[in-house]
Amino acid sequence: MADKSSATSAPIADVQSSRDKRQIAINKVGIKDIRHPMRIKDRSSGEQHTIANFNMYVNLPHHFKGTHMSRFVEILNSHEEELTVASFKDMLTEMTERLEAESGHIEMNFPFFINKTAPISGVKSLLDYDVTLIGEIHNGKPSIDIKVVVPVTSLCPCSKKISERGAHNQRSHVTIQARTNGFIWIEEIIDLVEEQASCELYGLLKRPDEKYVTERAYDNPKFVEDMVRDIAVQLNNEARISAYTVESENFESIHNHSAYALIERDKSLDLADS
Repeated sequence: MADKSSATSAPIADVQSSRDKRQIAINKVGIKDIRHPMRIKDRSSGEQHTIANFNMYVNLPHHFKGTHMSRFVEILNSHEEELTVASFKDMLTEMTERLEAESGHIEMNFPFFINKTAPISGVKSLLDYDVTLIGEIHNGKPSIDIKVVVPVTSLCPCSKKISERGAHNQRSHVTIQARTNGFIWIEEIIDLVEEQASCELYGLLKRPDEKYVTERAYDNPKFVEDMVRDIAVQLNNEARISAYTVESENFESIHNHSAYALIERDKSLDLADS
């Protein structure tokens, strides 16, 4: 019988750390589409439990054959506590240090739920939003973006103007990707978008609520251009957001295509030019 103690004490080759002769660096190498339970800060209840999907990468210098894939999973398993932008930044820094990399990238995508109250009946129901934290680190300098997809209703001003009976409306997806320089709730970003839409969405509506949201949208028509401009005004006035992209895709109800608009702004560049 083989001696197990001698087998376990024998040195095991570290193939990943061996030299590579091709002299080609890799921009991103790591793991993709790994799901992990997380706790996210929640404005109304303190935290909520969710399942997040992670992409985790580092750069690989030309002289290394490979990276240590198991370390990515170890880092995830050590960060199951309530997640904030600050702790996400810590995870990003730890990843690059443990993998001895100059740059790193983490994407964390998860559903975020808000318990919404119908406007007239007051019935409550959950509505889900798609949220992504995107972290980059280069030479020890991290940056974190929050990306939120907010579904809303938009009603066409032109259709309302030219029609004697009603106006066509559509469900729209407004996406904000924001870089922050101070703490901001995910719900604050969602509120900012919903306040500028023709009407917000609800998971459950009774008949009086349906009447309200139909008339609310009719009284508040918005082109896709109006949507992104009105939201950009609010983002410009928000001191905790230093850079943003806002885009809206309106899934047209009378066409087989979408209407689309996008605005980008980096406030730090404005300060540099002034």
